[in-house]
Amino acid sequence: MQMSSFFKAALIGFAVSFTAIPTVSDAETLKVVRGAPSAALKVPMNRAVVVESEEPYGQLSIANPDIADTTPLSNKSIYVLGKTPGRTTLTLLDDAGGLIANVEVHVTPDIAEFKERLRQILPGEPIEVRTANDGIVLSGTVSSTMKLDRALDLANRYAPDRVSNLMNVGGTQQVMLKVRFAEVQRSVVKELSTSFGIAGNDVQLETGSWLTPGNDVGVPGTVVKTGVAGGARLGFTLGSVQFGVLLEALETKGLVRTLAEPNLTALSGQEAEFLAGGEIPIPVAQENNTITVEWKEFGVLMKFTPRVVDGDIINLRMEAEVSGVDTANAFQVGPDFSVPAFRTRKTSTTVEMRDGQSFAIAGLLQDDFRDQINQLPWLGDLPVLGALFRSTNYRRDQSELVIIVTPHLVTPTRGEALALPTDRVRPPSEKELFIGGKTAAPKGPAGEVARQDFNASYGYVME
Repeated sequence: MQMSSFFKAALIGFAVSFTAIPTVSDAETLKVVRGAPSAALKVPMNRAVVVESEEPYGQLSIANPDIADTTPLSNKSIYVLGKTPGRTTLTLLDDAGGLIANVEVHVTPDIAEFKERLRQILPGEPIEVRTANDGIVLSGTVSSTMKLDRALDLANRYAPDRVSNLMNVGGTQQVMLKVRFAEVQRSVVKELSTSFGIAGNDVQLETGSWLTPGNDVGVPGTVVKTGVAGGARLGFTLGSVQFGVLLEALETKGLVRTLAEPNLTALSGQEAEFLAGGEIPIPVAQENNTITVEWKEFGVLMKFTPRVVDGDIINLRMEAEVSGVDTANAFQVGPDFSVPAFRTRKTSTTVEMRDGQSFAIAGLLQDDFRDQINQLPWLGDLPVLGALFRSTNYRRDQSELVIIVTPHLVTPTRGEALALPTDRVRPPSEKELFIGGKTAAPKGPAGEVARQDFNASYGYVME
């Protein structure tokens, strides 16, 4: 028992005495020999390295104290502390002023701490970290651009504006954007008007449409058309006076449906542009009474910049426009020349979605309503009979536009696996054209498919 207690006390005393000894923690050591070339001393920023000389030195100096600082520990050892990234020289002289050694000191960013933080923030990413001059070099393959940006942001914390990016992004980085433009326009116009005319030997009275040249009172006692769609007139005679009543009832309906489905593929981070339409010349007045011509695009115009953020998450910055020539609102220049107007619907937005998901980025529902009544004062306000002295016009225009986008991550495929609509048909022979009445004949084994539709895989294969 006494011996056991003695050993315990000895171990405790040894531990206390060991912890009381001042040491330079985790400091690397470089040995310097007179006359022998010394290796470069690499010192991490804000860390220290010990330089040991085989013989006592009398003087030491550092070329640039702003890069590294020195503290003598003994007549044979020096404590070198890295302050800022860069290169400088440490010189050791003996008591007689003779040169012992010149040591090149290279202070680099502390990549040990940076590597540790990188493993904590981006676990599993094979990123290699190196130093070059006074900067950091990153290399390897990361799984997404988002993680690449995080690694670069963290590296800039340790070496501001001195980071070289040699990293690659793995996975699929090409995006095919499928856009559907759908627009429906409907218009309804209703007109109802009544007018009359009276003509005698020397007197003639006309109202409403009778004032139009060519609309005479007409043949007494008959009902005839007037040349205006939806119009009819009744004429009769009392003695030498002719009477005529004109009734116009017109209803116009119209429905327009437009649909475009452009598909476009671009590399992540690169802009792609698509135009299905044309250009029209527009005169522009210049100085000295000169006129130049500018070309205005119209049709379906689309610009988009995809960015694969992480995995199958895609960020899209997109501009879409649907335009057409509007001759109804053209600007008239002189009797024989007009500048057309344009009817345009466009949107500019940024959305984020996963591969294969759809998003309605724009929608426009427009409903225009207008009615108008033209009448003779006082007479048009009479009950029942007032309708003979009124002209009523009703118009309603409705339109709805929807733009839906669907991005897909795609990869290239072999050209033999792709088919075009023209690959499935061939020009008909004279027998097939004149006798069979066929304008196109199926071609090859895909002929049966060609009889059904003209859709096929094209461009890229979606995952």
